[in-house]
Parts: sequence; structure tokens; C-alpha cells
Amino acid sequence: MVNSMPALIALPVWATVLIIVLVVIIALLVILYIAGRKLQQRQIEQKQQMDAMAQVMSMLIIDKKVMKLIDAKLPDEVMAQVPKLMRKQKMPVVKAKIGPRIMTLLCEPKVFEVLPVKKEIKAVVSGIYITEIKSVRGGAIPQPEPKKKKGLFGRKK
Repeated sequence: MVNSMPALIALPVWATVLIIVLVVIIALLVILYIAGRKLQQRQIEQKQQMDAMAQVMSMLIIDKKVMKLIDAKLPDEVMAQVPKLMRKQKMPVVKAKIGPRIMTLLCEPKVFEVLPVKKEIKAVVSGIYITEIKSVRGGAIPQPEPKKKKGLFGRKK
């Protein structure tokens, strides 16, 4: 009688496990690559839409905070469009006076760092999202401070 065992079973157990693990890892990498490309294309489309809707507005910055979207008192229409997981995430929120109205706006994190409080600025706004600062009345746009590296104990805090 001829033994008709497959070649894979004839390998040692560790080699079989190694091959299976490598196949699973390669499959995961392919899936992540495809998903990443789709997300990147979606991000490019959203950026184009934001640029198309962008307009320059003059506003007085009253206050800025990093807070949860639930606590930010955004309009109900906006909160209905925000995914449920994002509602509890902390975002940079700016309270500004645009013309006679006081509005709550979201802000780009890089812009939030240099945004001066209690000053009038001209900013590029797309919907309720501040994307860029054009100018600051009575001075230049402040530059972001370089972040210092935290030591071992600084990270623990």
C-alpha cells in the first residue's frame, strides 16, 4: 500500500504553524492596504469639498477649548450628522463672534494651537470648520511653539 499523505502534513508541526501564520499575516496586510487606499480616496474627496465650500470670514475669537462634542453645544443638525463614536471624542472647539452672532465652530488642530484669544482674525471657514488663519488684526500670525520631549516621568503623568 502506498501512503498518500499530503506534503504539508509531512512537515514538522512548527513549520506547518509558521506557514499558516504567514498566510494569515499576508492576507491581513492585503486587506489593510485595500482599506487604506479607499480611506485615502475618501479623504481626498472630502478635502476637495471643504476647499470648494471655503470662505474667508472676519471673526472675534471669544474662547477656545478642547472638549467633547456633546458638551460643545453644537446645533442639532450638526450633532445628527456626527457618528455616535465621535460624539464622545475630544475636539478643538472655538467660540467666536461673526458679525452680530456668537457661533461655536470646530477647528483644525494645527490652527487651534496658534489661534489667539480675544483678538479679531480673518480665517478660512468651511461650514463650521476653521481650516486656516489668514491674518490677525494688530499683529502677525503667531507661530506654534515647538513641543518639548517629555521624559519618562513626564509621560507617566
